[in-house]
Amino acid sequence: MKWWQYIAYFWYIAINWNIKIAWYIVKNEWNGEKKYGINTIGYDELHHLTLMEVNIEHASIYMPADYSLLEIALNHLQLPHTHFVDIGCGKGRAMCVAAHFGFTEITGIELSPKLYSDAQENIVITKKLYPNVKFHLINNDAFYTPIPINTNCICLYNPFDEIIMQQVILNINKSLQKKPRTIEVIYITPLHKHLFLEEGYTETFHKLIQQYMEISILQKSSKHL
Repeated sequence: MKWWQYIAYFWYIAINWNIKIAWYIVKNEWNGEKKYGINTIGYDELHHLTLMEVNIEHASIYMPADYSLLEIALNHLQLPHTHFVDIGCGKGRAMCVAAHFGFTEITGIELSPKLYSDAQENIVITKKLYPNVKFHLINNDAFYTPIPINTNCICLYNPFDEIIMQQVILNINKSLQKKPRTIEVIYITPLHKHLFLEEGYTETFHKLIQQYMEISILQKSSKHL
């Protein structure tokens, strides 16, 4: 890992949020990247997608979920660790961490071809440690991507606005209708949590560490459709 990546990321967070949060996050970045052996630090404002004439009006910039938030969330899941789906997976951080937490099948959905390629490289690293884990990576818009019918955990780190989130919730509901089950959603920085609550999800866990550092775990059963 290049030291300048940490410096650039620190100043990006400090300018857009504040220095206290930047120090907290970058310290966790250093520890997490070493712990999991992957390269997922940094941010991407997705300008390369506009050059490809891809509409990013509803997308958020890429920033990876803080390692400590991911670990807290994964430790508070109630369902067995089977199929984990990260929507807006970026460079694959949450996917790789999920493998360390025992998920046997892991899927990532990412709009950006560039981030998709980075995720592939990180998955190769993690796959060496967990050869029996089934990894799937999909380069597509989450709006149009069905949720696999054996998914029981979905991860979101504020990847898009309310318009796309509404469709993603509809996609989850369709998956639950096809195969009745209970599903958990890890929602980090849950700006649109109300959409899930309005659809009958129950919040089973919540933690606010500091500004911009918030986790919500939401659960829904097919019987509530």
